[in-house]
Order: sequence, then structure tokens, then C-alpha cells
Amino acid sequence: MLMDIKIGQMVFSKRGRDKGKAFVVMSVEGEYIFLADGQLRPLSKAKKKKLRHIQPTKREIGETGGLTDAGIRKWLAVMNQEEDI
Repeated sequence: MLMDIKIGQMVFSKRGRDKGKAFVVMSVEGEYIFLADGQLRPLSKAKKKKLRHIQPTKREIGETGGLTDAGIRKWLAVMNQEEDI
């Protein structure tokens, strides 16, 4: 299963205790990706997850170079509100 996952892309967890939660992709290494949400999973403790356990979206945060935990939280909150509309 080959997915086109990009750094900075918004994804949802499909498995595990964090099922249904939104994350931002911080890095991709083989069949694993590292995710952060800025709250329970800050940039310093990114979540390692298999590619098959995530649902990618078309939304991207853009540049991740100067990204902070607060910036990720704010962006994810805005994206989740837009989906509710």
C-alpha cells in the first residue's frame, strides 16, 4: 500500500488509543511516520505510527521548519472547525 504522505500533512489515526485524532506528519521513515498534535504528542515526543494506521487528508500546514506546539494546536483546531461547518 503506497500512500503519498508529505511532511506537514494533516492525518487522522485509524487505530489505537488515539483513533480518530488529528495529527500533523513530522517525518516519514520507511513504513513509519512520526506525528505530532502539539498537546499530548508535542514535537519533542512525536508519535511513531505505521502508514496503514493513518487516514491522510488533503490539508497541509505548509512549512514545518519554524513550527511550534502552539502553532500545531491552533492549526488543527481551525481545520477541525472547518470540517464541522
